[in-house]
Amino acid sequence: MECVRMIASPRYSEKRVGYLGAMMLLDEKQDASLLITNSIKNDLSHSSQFVQSLALCTLACIGSAEMCKDLAPEIDKLLRASNSYIKKKAALCAIHIVKKVPDLEEVFSLTARSLLSEKHHGVLHGAVVLITVLCECNPETLERFRKTVPDLVRIMKGLVTSGYSPEHDVAGISDPFLQVRILRLLRILGRNNETASDTMNDLLAQVATNTDSTKTVGNAVLYETVLTVLDIKSESGLRILAVNILGRFLLNNDRNIRYIAMTSLQKIVNSDNIAVQRHRGTIVDCLKDPDASVKRRALDLSLALVSASNIRSMMKELLVFLCSCPPDLRAEAASGIFHAAEKYAPSQRWHIDTILHVLTTAGGDVRDETVPNLILLITNASDLHCYTVHKLYRALITDISQQPLVQVASWCIGEYGDLLLREECQEMEPTEVTADTVLDALETVLQSHMSTPTTRGFALTATMKLSTRINENVDRIRSIVSIYGSCIDVELQQRAVEYNALFKKYDHMRAAVLERMPVIERNSPIHTNGDSMGDVIKEVEVDKLKLKADLLPQQPANQVCDLLDLLGDSEKSVYGGTTSIQPINAAKLAGGDLLDLLGGFEPTPLTPAPAMTLYEKNGVTLTLSCEKQSECSLAVTLRGSNSSNLDVSSFSLQAAVPKSIDLHMKAPSGDTLPARGTSQVTQLVLLNNPNKVNLKMRIRISYSSQGSSIQETVQVDSFPGFS
Repeated sequence: MECVRMIASPRYSEKRVGYLGAMMLLDEKQDASLLITNSIKNDLSHSSQFVQSLALCTLACIGSAEMCKDLAPEIDKLLRASNSYIKKKAALCAIHIVKKVPDLEEVFSLTARSLLSEKHHGVLHGAVVLITVLCECNPETLERFRKTVPDLVRIMKGLVTSGYSPEHDVAGISDPFLQVRILRLLRILGRNNETASDTMNDLLAQVATNTDSTKTVGNAVLYETVLTVLDIKSESGLRILAVNILGRFLLNNDRNIRYIAMTSLQKIVNSDNIAVQRHRGTIVDCLKDPDASVKRRALDLSLALVSASNIRSMMKELLVFLCSCPPDLRAEAASGIFHAAEKYAPSQRWHIDTILHVLTTAGGDVRDETVPNLILLITNASDLHCYTVHKLYRALITDISQQPLVQVASWCIGEYGDLLLREECQEMEPTEVTADTVLDALETVLQSHMSTPTTRGFALTATMKLSTRINENVDRIRSIVSIYGSCIDVELQQRAVEYNALFKKYDHMRAAVLERMPVIERNSPIHTNGDSMGDVIKEVEVDKLKLKADLLPQQPANQVCDLLDLLGDSEKSVYGGTTSIQPINAAKLAGGDLLDLLGGFEPTPLTPAPAMTLYEKNGVTLTLSCEKQSECSLAVTLRGSNSSNLDVSSFSLQAAVPKSIDLHMKAPSGDTLPARGTSQVTQLVLLNNPNKVNLKMRIRISYSSQGSSIQETVQVDSFPGFS
């Protein structure tokens, strides 16, 4: 209230303190601000320009929407005043009014255009900013102001060609603040408009070639010029000139200038790839920059520049960078290298060598799907099996600290161990490999404290598979496997018990069960019942047995007991849980409804339970809905959607359940979540719980958003409609 009293005082010294206190202490939400509205209106028509200035500054600082609506006509009158000092203050106040109440833009449109004929730089600066705000508020206003492009070009040329002016000169540049504002307005006016763009092309070329780039002030003007050139419909030669300016920025000693150059090049690398490619060497050199932010931008830009023509040279530089890059960049660099190698690999051997190099260098930082993807690549490269198994064997005996590399090596040795012993690889230096040395390497992995349970699962399965590839060491393999029959890890224990059963009771089936894995189709995603790759092998074998069962002739309806054991004696099942899902399929094969033994009863329709949200972050939402199939089976539908403004790519889901529950994941409907929720990705998960244990599921969500890879895990402890 003291501020209100002093503002109403006729003395200038008290008004000044009162207005200053109001700007510092009040805001538009306080009732006291409304009390000074009348005082501001009176002071706007005061005879003293300094009192008018105080009122304009206060309104621009704390003016509420109601105050702006009441006083907008007064501000418009002051914009037509003859005093340049008042015009400048009124233009800045009008900017606040338009931002606060966009509907008032019509009040200032005509007056704002007339201000461009002023000579005073302060008035011009305010007018340009006001026009910029008006154009951003209303597309129709933008179209009207396109007619001001020649006036803006004239003002800009005057600034560029004018001589030394002590009042406006900053480090040899005439009023760089006004130049930057005009360039930003030209960028808005020339966007998606060829006529306006053609009008300003010559001016932009003149500014780009005549501005001094040795000072920070000149670089600021050049940077705005580059952004304007790249954003409007400019000529191709002018765009190349803009990219070359950014290339010069990369050589600047100021790391801030190098950073903004990287950021700008990243935005245009897709549209002007050839022009950006000319500066590839400079960009790659920035990977050695000591600044972490510049280094990260250089990595993103280098990965974007990889193409089929430069894949070999660029990959050499990226692999060198991977060896010395900071830990926080290693995962991103490895992921980018994998993606580029998969997209532009000149040959399968080069592709395999590149991925193995990454696993050797940064194996601990690669994503989970790297191992199955590399196994898929090796499986499909049949002519490189000998070369690959020799290379992986050497990597295994050299270093077992990189777990993904050890997992792939173990799998490959288990599949193609016979090629290690019986064939000489002409592409590798000869190395003496015996059955004992191979088993020694796998046993080292099994006993190492660095090996994870998943890695030990790979090594144990590989050791078991070698029993059909190496005939003279079967007894040693049997002893290795038997040790883990009492392992504290349940997964290894179960696997070892099953493998021991193969040796003892089902030795006649061992060769068939452990035969070489078939070629996996690339378009069929790999899903695991848990994290272990050994479960993939187990699931494939189970699927083969199920396929044989589905091909059996239909059984009579009175042989229900036989339907429960399509594979014969249930004790002969090698893998636990193999036959537990078969009665459901068998009932369908028999063509009878086993659940309606009395007949004549219509089954109650199953109503799906409402969807439950499992995950909601970064615009990505994952929901779960259930439909009960029977007392023991459940169909779970997972739906992913994206509400952000950018597409989400590489979207994938993995699920894990307790061992006594059978899980089968159908193929997803896609791997991309379009922006703004225009489409969803759905995936069906079938669960069979014959033992009726407490049903739980863990879901791993992986996706890429805004250039970064994200992986989250959610736990599902309850399923709607299923107990």
